[in-house]
Amino acid sequence: MFDVLDMGASGLTAQRTRLDVIAQNILNSDTTRNAAGQPEPYRRKFATLMEGRSADRPDAPGVRVAEIQSDPAPFVPKYEPGHPDADKDGYVMYPNVDQSVEFVNAIEASRAYEANVNLMDVTKAMMNATLRLIA
Repeated sequence: MFDVLDMGASGLTAQRTRLDVIAQNILNSDTTRNAAGQPEPYRRKFATLMEGRSADRPDAPGVRVAEIQSDPAPFVPKYEPGHPDADKDGYVMYPNVDQSVEFVNAIEASRAYEANVNLMDVTKAMMNATLRLIA
């Protein structure tokens, strides 16, 4: 019975990580420079989920974040000749982040998070009912 709670907890952790990555993408959707200040657009990231509660226990029921990958999609060129990061033709390369896609992904991740919370609530209620019957 406790495995079900552990599965729900692993789902909560995985969806929280997804939401963190999505928030990072939305935050950096207009970032045209890297941390060193050089003109290099932010590259969208996404979390890949994998079965198994952890790398140490891949056979245990649950889910985990296997890795956070960078999206290889091309950057978005915009014609802005006055921008400090514009190339010789006046184009600025913007991140490959589509905010509408990110918002849909955020809704999906938050719904999955809610489903895991509900799973844990129902499991807890079942455990309490079982204990009441035994006592």
